[in-house]
Amino acid sequence: MIPGPEAIAKFIVLGSIWVMVLGGGVIAFYGYGLPDKVSFEVASERKPSIRVVSIDGATLATYGNRYGTPVEVQNLPEYVGQAFVSVEDRRFYDHFGIDVVGILRATWVNLTSGRIAEGGSTITQQLAKNLFLSPEKSFGRKIEEVLLAIWLEFKFDKQQILSLYLNRIYFGSGLYGIDAASRYYFGVDPRRLNLYDAAVLAGLPKAPSRYNPMVDPVKSAERANIVLDAMASTGALTTARADRAKQSRVRTARSAKTGPGVRYFSDWVLDRVRDYIGYIDQDLLVHTTLDSRLQEIAEFNLERALESNGAKAKHVSQGALLAMTPDGAVRAMVGGRDYFESQYNRVTQARRQPGSVFKLFVYLAGLDKSLGSNDWMRDVPIVIDGWEPRNFDRKNHGTMSIRDAVATSNNSIAVQMAMEVGLDKVIQKARDMGVSSPLAAEPSLALGTSEVSMLELTGAYAIVANGGFAVFPHAVSKIVGRGGEILYERTDDFPVRLLNPLHAGEMNNMLSAVIAKGTGRNAIIDRPTAGKTGTTSDYRDAWFIGYSSDLVAGVWMGNDDGSPMDEVTGGGLPATLWHDFMLHAHQNIPVRSLGKAALARSKKVGEDDSWRDFTKGFSASSAKQ
Repeated sequence: MIPGPEAIAKFIVLGSIWVMVLGGGVIAFYGYGLPDKVSFEVASERKPSIRVVSIDGATLATYGNRYGTPVEVQNLPEYVGQAFVSVEDRRFYDHFGIDVVGILRATWVNLTSGRIAEGGSTITQQLAKNLFLSPEKSFGRKIEEVLLAIWLEFKFDKQQILSLYLNRIYFGSGLYGIDAASRYYFGVDPRRLNLYDAAVLAGLPKAPSRYNPMVDPVKSAERANIVLDAMASTGALTTARADRAKQSRVRTARSAKTGPGVRYFSDWVLDRVRDYIGYIDQDLLVHTTLDSRLQEIAEFNLERALESNGAKAKHVSQGALLAMTPDGAVRAMVGGRDYFESQYNRVTQARRQPGSVFKLFVYLAGLDKSLGSNDWMRDVPIVIDGWEPRNFDRKNHGTMSIRDAVATSNNSIAVQMAMEVGLDKVIQKARDMGVSSPLAAEPSLALGTSEVSMLELTGAYAIVANGGFAVFPHAVSKIVGRGGEILYERTDDFPVRLLNPLHAGEMNNMLSAVIAKGTGRNAIIDRPTAGKTGTTSDYRDAWFIGYSSDLVAGVWMGNDDGSPMDEVTGGGLPATLWHDFMLHAHQNIPVRSLGKAALARSKKVGEDDSWRDFTKGFSASSAKQ
């Protein structure tokens, strides 16, 4: 039965009344608390700025808010405002704070694409969110955003709203406002921005980190070209002028000495800052130990290694690299292949099985028990509680020196050594040398089955490199507050001896054999070095950690999900990456013997005898081979 015209009219009227009643209720509910949120004093508050710089003065990252001087859009070149309006809100001058057409278009695109491909927020809504609201994503917050946008449109004219927007929007690198961004990226007053630079800045709010011109100048240029096309489509530019302005790469006033990989380091530093000075209530300048040249070398070589055909063919998807001085000052840190895809730091946060890299602690515990590098042990099949450790080549090699056992990464002898000196002694040695991760007191511990971090392991190898003195891996050298006040400054006046210098010398000798004639031959460079390979069962982790007299570096390769690689060993891709990094890192550095780091440390504490003992342990062991 078809309803008559009167029934239809009644239904429409009643429906309209109910829609108004419900809509009014929603507006009243969410609008009730809005007066408390409309506070320009709160909106003008900013977090303290924390700038992290390298040892050579390069800015690595900036945290907190950095605002420039407020500017009025009418004082800027006309194309500046047009660029932002064209790409962010092309009906800005026609709507009342809410773009109904834009919302309908975005809804249709999202429905047809099956994902959230477009948003419908206007410039006024973005301003309302930035000024007064939290970043929380909820229905209620969206209603509040809409109401505030309408209120802003009632309170201010379009030019004032656009000016407020340009002075508040985030442009990446810790920069808020077009004045700060223009001066930082291009070194000019925003009133002198050229067309292309304006397009670059207009492209940033969509994804400030991804389109940062100092991080990825090519991707930033691609985004700027999209802005120019948008300006042409709105009539702000002719198509010909937009095409002439396009570039393939953004040129900034300053160049980034490092890539996005440095954020693994700077994020780690930020946590250390809070540990050192507590609550942060002022702008800070954090001086670090990182060398931007070495960081650039580390990022380049890690990316090249993971992008190589060999890595792809062998199912290697992730890697990490850490470099520090023998006294623990971190010079380079790359916690993964792509910071934007994953901020998980595989140097400081990840716990992975170290494989034979862990044997360092086994043999140091053996040296404490008077077992020397020239003593002989038998590589024979052994069984412990039903567990039978096997060598990598599935063979046994009879009698060999401990030095050769280390060089060839012999598993049978390492387990025998651990059982002879006691697993508790091995664990205690690891603890003394900075390993705080849980370690299981079981025979397989000798082969590195307990998970540890790269930071712990690399720091432990640094102890051997410097002749046996304690190492605390560190990154912050000084923190400067308001007015130049020094809030924290690192001192290293009392290094603690952890290893007998004679044992440190013998361990140096054994680890140098790993590179000279053992499993680490792919790591050979143009100067004396020492190190150790590590490979876990099913090739899930591959390591190489080693050092010269000037630098200690650790490399890990594997997959985040723990899936096996295709027969990747520590002496293969990781040792090759270590070789490439160290070779470039030591350019223009004089060749020095491995003992020079130990000599420098012993002089610092006035232990001349320890230097002689270290040399005796190193040279005497070599002479007997």
